Amino acid sequence: MKKTLVLLVSALSISSAFAQTAAPSAAPAMSAASSADKSARREERVEQRIAYLHQALKITPQQETQWNAFADVMRGNGQTMAKLFQERHANKDISALDNMKQYAEITQAHADDMKKLVDAFQPLYDSMPPEQKKLADTTFREAPPQGGRGSRSSGKKAAPANE
Repeated sequence: MKKTLVLLVSALSISSAFAQTAAPSAAPAMSAASSADKSARREERVEQRIAYLHQALKITPQQETQWNAFADVMRGNGQTMAKLFQERHANKDISALDNMKQYAEITQAHADDMKKLVDAFQPLYDSMPPEQKKLADTTFREAPPQGGRGSRSSGKKAAPANE
């Protein structure tokens, strides 16, 4: 879980660096379209991660209620972070102090979201038999199989779903 948190924090810091060095946007209409595309891609990555975890963790029909609660928190967290990064990207001419405050807000939101994710995962994890818990432990310890902008892979792959 610590490695997952480190990966997420690393992704946040790299994403913020990209947001700070992005080229000025062309026309507002093009910027709005680009923002909608980025939002759709973010949502798609969240849905891909949810689908991957569902399959990798071998979620059973009896676990679907707990799984759906966990997946909904993942979606909500994704929306929260998307909103904060859109705001950060829109504020190109801010002071160094405001930049730090904005980054602190993102970091706090990330910590709050991780707490929500842990709280949602606990009942699901508690419902798992020992073999499935081992699978979850391995899956969450390793880097996700698909990267994204700003992801840092350790070169390790998550456990295959058929173990």
